[in-house]
Amino acid sequence: MSNIAIIGFGSLIWDLESLATSVRGGWKMYAGPLVPIEFSLVSKKRLGALALVIDEDHGTPCPTCVIESTHTDLQAAIHELARRERTAEDTIGFFDRSNGERRAVGIHTAGLFENWIESTTYDAVIWTDGESNFLRTTGSVFSLPAARQHLLSLDVPARREAQRYLRNAPKRVDTPLRQTSLTAGWWATD
Repeated sequence: MSNIAIIGFGSLIWDLESLATSVRGGWKMYAGPLVPIEFSLVSKKRLGALALVIDEDHGTPCPTCVIESTHTDLQAAIHELARRERTAEDTIGFFDRSNGERRAVGIHTAGLFENWIESTTYDAVIWTDGESNFLRTTGSVFSLPAARQHLLSLDVPARREAQRYLRNAPKRVDTPLRQTSLTAGWWATD
């Protein structure tokens, strides 16, 4: 295998962290597949702020971004992305064009990545493929009112982190939560 695409749609775009030494070139903005994304992940790393996750139930189709891995071994590329994301390797989705192997939380999402790679020269594609933990973490089903209530419950440092994340997400990742939270003044911290 020689050509592995890494898909990004959240903080990976503006902060490669440890992955910076394992990629070549820059981000190809909005060149990846359209996938259902929403700010429905309560992030420990972000102090409880809501982060982007592929969410087949509540997500809005949004364009993703692509960067190329320097690794030629799929498992090594998966390992590096998992390390950056501070997650287990089994939460990194992939599709290997050479043998058809894939791993994805959602069957619909897996098909989106499979269809996308067929129109590219990449041999494989990897992406962060965790699940929304909103219900498990907050006790409420994800909705705009429930997300608002969660954001309002955060302390000031966590609210600032939530606002920073919402502002820094790629512009075309335009979900209902982002639209309402950035235009409404209901959770200003300054």
